[in-house]
Amino acid sequence: MNMEKKVTMQDIADRLTISKNSVSQALSGKPGVSEETRRLVQNTADELGYSYSNSRSQKQADKKQSGNIALIASDYAFSLTSFFGEIYLTVEKELRNRGMNLLIESIDHETKEKLTLPSLLTNHEIDGILILSHISTEYISKVINTGIPTVLIDHHDPSLEADSILTNNRFGAFTAVEHLIQLGHKEIAFVGDVDISPSYQERLEGYLLALKKYELKPVDDFMKTNVQENQAEISSLLNNLQNRPTAWFCVNDGLGFLVTSLLQQKGIKVPEDVSVCSFDNGQLSQISTPTITTMDIDLNYFGKRGVEQLCWRMENKDHPIQEILLPTKLIVRESTSERK
Repeated sequence: MNMEKKVTMQDIADRLTISKNSVSQALSGKPGVSEETRRLVQNTADELGYSYSNSRSQKQADKKQSGNIALIASDYAFSLTSFFGEIYLTVEKELRNRGMNLLIESIDHETKEKLTLPSLLTNHEIDGILILSHISTEYISKVINTGIPTVLIDHHDPSLEADSILTNNRFGAFTAVEHLIQLGHKEIAFVGDVDISPSYQERLEGYLLALKKYELKPVDDFMKTNVQENQAEISSLLNNLQNRPTAWFCVNDGLGFLVTSLLQQKGIKVPEDVSVCSFDNGQLSQISTPTITTMDIDLNYFGKRGVEQLCWRMENKDHPIQEILLPTKLIVRESTSERK
Protein backbone atom coordinates (compact mmCIF):
# COMPACT_ATOMS: atom_id res chain seq x y z
CA MET A 1 0.00 0.00 0.00
CA ASN A 2 1.53 3.31 -1.10
CA MET A 3 1.25 6.17 1.35
CA GLU A 4 1.93 9.72 0.25
CA LYS A 5 4.98 11.16 1.99
CA LYS A 6 4.23 14.06 4.32
CA VAL A 7 5.77 17.35 3.18
CA THR A 8 8.25 18.82 5.69
CA MET A 9 10.07 22.12 6.17
CA GLN A 10 13.22 20.37 4.97
CA ASP A 11 11.50 19.60 1.66
CA ILE A 12 10.77 23.31 1.20
CA ALA A 13 14.35 24.20 2.20
CA ASP A 14 15.76 21.69 -0.29
CA ARG A 15 13.54 22.99 -3.09
CA LEU A 16 14.72 26.59 -2.50
CA THR A 17 18.30 25.71 -1.44
CA ILE A 18 17.98 27.65 1.81
CA SER A 19 18.24 26.57 5.45
CA LYS A 20 15.43 24.89 7.34
CA ASN A 21 15.67 27.67 9.92
CA SER A 22 14.95 30.29 7.24
CA VAL A 23 11.87 28.33 6.20
CA SER A 24 10.70 28.25 9.81
CA GLN A 25 11.20 32.00 10.22
CA ALA A 26 9.35 32.73 7.00
CA LEU A 27 6.35 30.54 7.81
CA SER A 28 6.04 31.68 11.43
CA GLY A 29 6.23 35.37 10.54
CA LYS A 30 9.34 35.90 12.67
CA PRO A 31 11.99 38.45 11.66
CA GLY A 32 15.23 37.30 10.05
CA VAL A 33 14.27 36.85 6.41
CA SER A 34 13.40 39.34 3.69
CA GLU A 35 9.83 39.86 2.52
CA GLU A 36 10.82 38.43 -0.87
CA THR A 37 12.10 35.22 0.75
CA ARG A 38 9.02 35.05 2.99
CA ARG A 39 6.69 35.20 0.00
CA LEU A 40 8.77 32.65 -1.92
CA VAL A 41 8.71 30.21 1.00
CA GLN A 42 4.96 30.62 1.51
CA ASN A 43 4.27 30.11 -2.20
CA THR A 44 6.45 26.99 -2.26
CA ALA A 45 4.73 25.65 0.86
CA ASP A 46 1.35 26.11 -0.82
CA GLU A 47 2.62 24.47 -4.00
CA LEU A 48 3.93 21.40 -2.13
CA GLY A 49 0.84 21.16 0.06
CA TYR A 50 2.57 22.01 3.35
CA SER A 51 0.13 23.17 6.03
CA TYR A 52 1.22 26.03 8.26
CA SER A 53 -0.27 28.72 10.49
CA ASN A 54 1.29 32.18 10.45
CA SER A 55 0.28 33.26 13.94
CA ARG A 56 2.37 36.43 13.81
CA SER A 57 0.68 37.60 10.62
CA GLN A 58 -2.72 36.80 12.11
CA LYS A 59 -1.93 38.88 15.19
CA GLN A 60 -0.82 41.76 12.98
CA ALA A 61 -4.06 41.48 11.01
CA ASP A 62 -6.05 41.53 14.23
CA LYS A 63 -4.33 44.79 15.23
CA LYS A 64 -5.39 46.59 12.07
CA GLN A 65 -8.89 47.37 13.24
CA SER A 66 -8.89 50.41 15.49
CA GLY A 67 -7.19 53.59 16.59
CA ASN A 68 -7.46 57.34 16.16
CA ILE A 69 -4.06 58.99 15.71
CA ALA A 70 -3.57 62.75 16.02
CA LEU A 71 -0.83 64.48 14.03
CA ILE A 72 -0.09 67.96 15.31
CA ALA A 73 2.52 70.54 14.29
CA SER A 74 3.02 74.28 14.24
CA ASP A 75 1.55 76.15 11.28
CA TYR A 76 5.17 76.98 10.36
CA ALA A 77 6.12 73.31 10.15
CA PHE A 78 3.07 72.52 8.04
CA SER A 79 4.10 75.33 5.67
CA LEU A 80 7.41 73.56 4.93
CA THR A 81 5.74 71.18 2.51
CA SER A 82 8.92 70.08 0.75
CA PHE A 83 10.22 68.58 4.02
CA PHE A 84 7.41 67.82 6.43
CA GLY A 85 4.84 67.30 3.66
CA GLU A 86 6.56 64.10 2.60
CA ILE A 87 6.62 62.84 6.19
CA TYR A 88 2.91 63.61 6.54
CA LEU A 89 2.01 61.68 3.38
CA THR A 90 3.92 58.64 4.60
CA VAL A 91 2.25 58.82 8.02
CA GLU A 92 -1.14 58.96 6.32
CA LYS A 93 -0.33 55.93 4.14
CA GLU A 94 1.07 53.84 7.01
CA LEU A 95 -1.92 54.49 9.25
CA ARG A 96 -4.36 53.74 6.45
CA ASN A 97 -2.63 50.41 5.82
CA ARG A 98 -3.07 49.57 9.50
CA GLY A 99 -6.74 50.47 9.44
CA MET A 100 -6.23 53.48 11.71
CA ASN A 101 -7.69 56.98 11.42
CA LEU A 102 -5.59 60.13 11.10
CA LEU A 103 -6.70 63.50 12.48
CA ILE A 104 -4.62 66.63 11.87
CA GLU A 105 -4.37 69.97 13.65
CA SER A 106 -2.14 72.96 13.06
CA ILE A 107 -0.98 74.93 16.11
CA ASP A 108 -0.78 78.70 15.63
CA HIS A 109 1.19 81.17 17.72
CA GLU A 110 -1.75 82.13 19.96
CA THR A 111 -2.63 78.51 20.71
CA LYS A 112 0.99 77.80 21.56
CA GLU A 113 1.37 80.85 23.82
CA LYS A 114 -1.88 80.17 25.70
CA LEU A 115 -0.99 76.47 26.03
CA THR A 116 -4.40 75.54 24.64
CA LEU A 117 -4.62 71.83 23.92
CA PRO A 118 -5.51 70.88 20.34
CA SER A 119 -9.28 70.73 19.92
CA LEU A 120 -9.09 67.26 18.43
CA LEU A 121 -7.74 65.96 21.77
CA THR A 122 -10.83 67.23 23.57
CA ASN A 123 -13.38 66.50 20.83
CA HIS A 124 -12.26 63.00 19.86
CA GLU A 125 -11.10 59.80 21.53
CA ILE A 126 -7.40 59.80 20.59
CA ASP A 127 -5.27 56.67 21.03
CA GLY A 128 -1.89 58.08 20.02
CA ILE A 129 -0.20 61.35 19.09
CA LEU A 130 2.51 62.23 16.60
CA ILE A 131 4.11 65.66 17.04
CA LEU A 132 5.91 66.90 13.96
CA SER A 133 8.97 69.06 14.61
CA HIS A 134 9.23 71.78 17.26
CA ILE A 135 6.29 73.74 18.70
CA SER A 136 7.59 74.74 22.15
CA THR A 137 8.84 72.65 25.04
CA GLU A 138 6.03 73.92 27.31
CA TYR A 139 3.34 73.16 24.76
CA ILE A 140 4.65 69.69 23.90
CA SER A 141 4.92 68.93 27.65
CA LYS A 142 1.25 69.76 28.10
CA VAL A 143 0.32 67.41 25.26
CA ILE A 144 2.46 64.60 26.70
CA ASN A 145 0.93 65.14 30.15
CA THR A 146 -2.47 64.08 28.80
CA GLY A 147 -1.12 60.55 29.20
CA ILE A 148 -1.86 59.67 25.57
CA PRO A 149 1.08 57.77 24.00
CA THR A 150 3.15 60.31 22.06
CA VAL A 151 6.03 60.14 19.60
CA LEU A 152 8.03 63.18 18.48
CA ILE A 153 9.23 63.34 14.88
CA ASP A 154 12.38 65.41 14.18
CA HIS A 155 12.46 66.95 17.64
CA HIS A 156 13.59 66.16 21.18
CA ASP A 157 14.45 67.93 24.40
CA PRO A 158 15.96 66.72 27.72
CA SER A 159 12.76 67.59 29.58
CA LEU A 160 10.34 65.85 27.20
CA GLU A 161 9.40 62.33 28.26
CA ALA A 162 8.45 60.90 24.88
CA ASP A 163 9.94 58.70 22.19
CA SER A 164 11.68 60.58 19.37
CA ILE A 165 12.45 59.75 15.75
CA LEU A 166 15.48 61.84 14.81
CA THR A 167 18.02 62.41 12.08
CA ASN A 168 21.56 61.54 13.09
CA ASN A 169 22.45 65.21 12.69
CA ARG A 170 25.87 65.08 14.33
CA PHE A 171 27.19 62.27 12.16
CA GLY A 172 25.50 63.71 9.07
CA ALA A 173 27.15 67.10 9.52
CA PHE A 174 30.45 65.40 10.33
CA THR A 175 30.25 63.52 7.02
CA ALA A 176 29.46 66.71 5.08
CA VAL A 177 32.33 68.69 6.60
CA GLU A 178 34.71 65.74 6.28
CA HIS A 179 33.86 65.70 2.55
CA LEU A 180 34.94 69.35 2.31
CA ILE A 181 38.12 68.70 4.29
CA GLN A 182 39.05 65.74 2.11
CA LEU A 183 38.73 68.01 -0.92
CA GLY A 184 41.50 70.12 0.62
CA HIS A 185 39.42 72.82 2.33
CA LYS A 186 40.63 74.08 5.70
CA GLU A 187 38.79 77.42 5.98
CA ILE A 188 35.21 76.17 6.28
CA ALA A 189 32.35 78.41 7.37
CA PHE A 190 29.23 77.29 9.27
CA VAL A 191 25.94 79.12 8.75
CA GLY A 192 22.57 78.56 10.44
CA ASP A 193 20.46 79.62 13.42
CA VAL A 194 21.12 77.00 16.09
CA ASP A 195 18.34 78.39 18.30
CA ILE A 196 15.62 77.40 15.81
CA SER A 197 15.95 73.67 16.32
CA PRO A 198 17.99 71.09 18.25
CA SER A 199 18.80 69.62 14.82
CA TYR A 200 20.78 72.72 13.87
CA GLN A 201 22.66 72.74 17.18
CA GLU A 202 23.57 69.10 16.59
CA ARG A 203 24.78 69.93 13.07
CA LEU A 204 27.06 72.57 14.59
CA GLU A 205 28.43 69.90 16.91
CA GLY A 206 29.07 67.61 13.92
CA TYR A 207 30.87 70.46 12.13
CA LEU A 208 33.12 71.01 15.16
CA LEU A 209 33.70 67.27 15.52
CA ALA A 210 35.01 67.05 11.95
CA LEU A 211 37.32 70.03 12.46
CA LYS A 212 38.66 68.43 15.64
CA LYS A 213 39.33 65.09 13.97
CA TYR A 214 41.41 66.79 11.29
CA GLU A 215 43.10 69.14 13.79
CA LEU A 216 41.58 72.28 12.30
CA LYS A 217 40.95 75.14 14.71
CA PRO A 218 37.46 76.74 14.53
CA VAL A 219 37.57 80.35 13.34
CA ASP A 220 35.11 82.66 15.12
CA ASP A 221 34.58 84.79 12.02
CA PHE A 222 33.51 81.69 10.08
CA MET A 223 30.97 80.41 12.63
CA LYS A 224 27.67 82.17 11.87
CA THR A 225 25.36 80.45 14.35
CA ASN A 226 22.44 82.90 14.59
CA VAL A 227 21.77 83.74 10.97
CA GLN A 228 18.20 83.99 9.70
CA GLU A 229 17.27 82.36 6.41
CA ASN A 230 16.66 85.42 4.25
CA GLN A 231 18.46 87.13 1.40
CA ALA A 232 19.15 90.43 3.16
CA GLU A 233 20.84 88.80 6.14
CA ILE A 234 22.97 86.42 4.07
CA SER A 235 24.00 89.29 1.78
CA SER A 236 25.01 91.37 4.80
CA LEU A 237 26.94 88.43 6.22
CA LEU A 238 28.93 87.94 3.02
CA ASN A 239 29.69 91.66 2.73
CA ASN A 240 31.00 91.89 6.28
CA LEU A 241 33.33 88.88 6.31
CA GLN A 242 36.87 89.88 7.24
CA ASN A 243 38.29 86.76 5.58
CA ARG A 244 36.78 84.59 2.90
CA PRO A 245 36.39 80.85 3.60
CA THR A 246 37.08 78.39 0.79
CA ALA A 247 33.99 76.34 1.68
CA TRP A 248 30.60 76.74 3.35
CA PHE A 249 28.60 74.23 5.36
CA CYS A 250 24.94 75.31 5.57
CA VAL A 251 22.52 73.69 8.03
CA ASN A 252 19.75 73.35 5.42
CA ASP A 253 19.18 73.60 1.69
CA GLY A 254 17.47 77.00 1.91
CA LEU A 255 20.63 78.53 3.32
CA GLY A 256 22.74 76.56 0.85
CA PHE A 257 20.70 77.98 -2.01
CA LEU A 258 21.00 81.56 -0.72
CA VAL A 259 24.74 81.32 -0.05
CA THR A 260 25.36 79.82 -3.50
CA SER A 261 23.23 82.42 -5.30
CA LEU A 262 24.62 85.44 -3.45
CA LEU A 263 28.24 84.33 -3.77
CA GLN A 264 27.74 84.15 -7.52
CA GLN A 265 26.08 87.57 -7.58
CA LYS A 266 29.28 88.90 -5.98
CA GLY A 267 31.31 87.38 -8.78
CA ILE A 268 32.57 84.44 -6.73
CA LYS A 269 32.34 81.20 -8.70
CA VAL A 270 30.89 78.00 -7.16
CA PRO A 271 32.68 75.60 -6.98
CA GLU A 272 35.74 77.03 -8.78
CA ASP A 273 36.40 79.64 -6.06
CA VAL A 274 34.27 78.40 -3.16
CA SER A 275 32.54 75.08 -2.38
CA VAL A 276 29.08 74.88 -0.77
CA CYS A 277 27.52 71.92 1.04
CA SER A 278 24.08 71.83 2.69
CA PHE A 279 21.69 69.42 4.43
CA ASP A 280 18.27 67.76 3.75
CA ASN A 281 18.38 67.06 -0.02
CA GLY A 282 15.33 69.20 -0.63
CA GLN A 283 14.14 70.72 -3.88
CA LEU A 284 16.29 73.85 -3.59
CA SER A 285 19.51 71.82 -3.56
CA GLN A 286 18.37 70.07 -6.74
CA ILE A 287 17.26 73.11 -8.77
CA SER A 288 20.16 75.35 -7.79
CA THR A 289 22.77 76.25 -10.41
CA PRO A 290 25.12 74.61 -9.73
CA THR A 291 23.28 71.77 -7.99
CA ILE A 292 24.27 71.58 -4.33
CA THR A 293 26.08 68.76 -2.52
CA THR A 294 23.90 67.82 0.44
CA MET A 295 23.03 65.22 3.08
CA ASP A 296 20.01 63.14 2.14
CA ILE A 297 17.30 62.27 4.67
CA ASP A 298 14.85 59.45 3.86
CA LEU A 299 11.64 61.35 4.71
CA ASN A 300 9.42 58.41 3.81
CA TYR A 301 11.24 56.23 6.35
CA PHE A 302 10.89 59.03 8.89
CA GLY A 303 7.10 58.82 8.71
CA LYS A 304 7.03 55.01 8.58
CA ARG A 305 9.31 54.69 11.61
CA GLY A 306 7.26 57.23 13.53
CA VAL A 307 4.06 55.23 13.01
CA GLU A 308 5.79 51.96 13.91
CA GLN A 309 7.16 53.43 17.13
CA LEU A 310 3.82 54.93 18.11
CA CYS A 311 1.99 51.65 17.57
CA TRP A 312 4.62 49.88 19.66
CA ARG A 313 4.40 52.53 22.39
CA MET A 314 0.62 52.23 22.55
CA GLU A 315 1.09 48.61 23.59
CA ASN A 316 4.20 49.13 25.74
CA LYS A 317 3.41 52.20 27.79
CA ASP A 318 5.71 51.33 30.69
CA HIS A 319 8.89 50.72 28.70
CA PRO A 320 11.78 53.26 28.87
CA ILE A 321 11.74 56.23 26.52
CA GLN A 322 13.60 55.64 23.25
CA GLU A 323 15.41 57.99 20.85
CA ILE A 324 15.81 56.48 17.40
CA LEU A 325 18.46 57.97 15.10
CA LEU A 326 17.98 57.60 11.35
CA PRO A 327 21.05 57.75 9.07
CA THR A 328 21.83 60.31 6.38
CA LYS A 329 23.66 59.89 3.09
CA LEU A 330 26.08 62.26 1.34
CA ILE A 331 24.98 63.20 -2.19
CA VAL A 332 27.87 64.79 -4.07
CA ARG A 333 26.75 67.25 -6.73
CA GLU A 334 28.28 70.20 -8.58
CA SER A 335 28.80 72.72 -5.77
CA THR A 336 31.84 71.08 -4.21
CA SER A 337 35.27 70.50 -5.76
CA GLU A 338 38.91 70.22 -4.80
CA ARG A 339 40.50 73.37 -3.48
CA LYS A 340 42.78 74.89 -6.07
